[in-house]
Amino acid sequence: MARSWLDTGNERSRQTGFAGNRLDRMSEKRDGDVVGDAFRNQEARGFVFLGDRLLLKAEDSEPIALFETATLQTFECDPASAVLLGIDHQVGGRPILASAAPSSMSEAPEGFFAVDLRSLAAQGLIPFDQLGAVAQARSVLGWHQTHRFCANCGTETTSAAGGLRRDCPTCERQHFPRVDPVVIMLAIDGDRCLMGRQKRFAEGMYSCLAGFVEPGETAENAVRRETFEEAGIRIGDVRYVASQPWPFVSSLMLGFHADANDTEITMDEDELEDCRWFSREEVGQMLEATHPEGLFCPPEMAIAHTIVRAFMDG
Repeated sequence: MARSWLDTGNERSRQTGFAGNRLDRMSEKRDGDVVGDAFRNQEARGFVFLGDRLLLKAEDSEPIALFETATLQTFECDPASAVLLGIDHQVGGRPILASAAPSSMSEAPEGFFAVDLRSLAAQGLIPFDQLGAVAQARSVLGWHQTHRFCANCGTETTSAAGGLRRDCPTCERQHFPRVDPVVIMLAIDGDRCLMGRQKRFAEGMYSCLAGFVEPGETAENAVRRETFEEAGIRIGDVRYVASQPWPFVSSLMLGFHADANDTEITMDEDELEDCRWFSREEVGQMLEATHPEGLFCPPEMAIAHTIVRAFMDG
């Protein structure tokens, strides 16, 4: 087996869903028709998305998410809109593609089913080291679908560099996929931590506060601003914990612990349904699903779980 560059040891980010991605993205070696070459390669494999859901083939052992290019052709996936995610050196340098199902496919074919990415990660339906590639695929395909026209002159652009770029034939601008940074943080006051819940959360779930980083802002200051805006808590020192690719559609979650300088909550009711301090004992009960009020934290695949678990580990 080929040696992988991915050697993360006990790194906390490795514990989050969508973190496992062993592909060599070949970012500097994408000349020529690399997608077409991959489609003609019998060893190549590809993910297929039905809208924002991943298509899986039902099997007795575990579902299959990577299909032969012959299957992609049977589905009538268009190579012109497919992307090359990278090369899997652990399987003989196999090209890995991603493609959207054609618009004529409204439902999963017989013997296949489509699943949303949250369920995919939470239920462990595919190997962990495929989840990162799935997140990459969803993000890049989503970017291509929503950035078809040049932001400079309005001309329709074309996919280039195996889907890593879009080029404008008129003004010759090159456009690249964007990633939106999001801070997610746990404010800490001694043996207590601050968590809140939004109305859309499952009943009883509390999580870390979060928000997008704004232009001209450090991640640490985004932590301070968002915590004050949502909960009225002023923050001192901020410490990085972990990160997670979040393909809804294309964010990078940056996780932090933050020292609270005060503790009186002034909640933004437009953002949160509830916000409160939890003792270390309560947090342990929430993680073990034994809290007397039935309260709980996000599942293990979410970076919020990793951040809260790190608080419990001291």
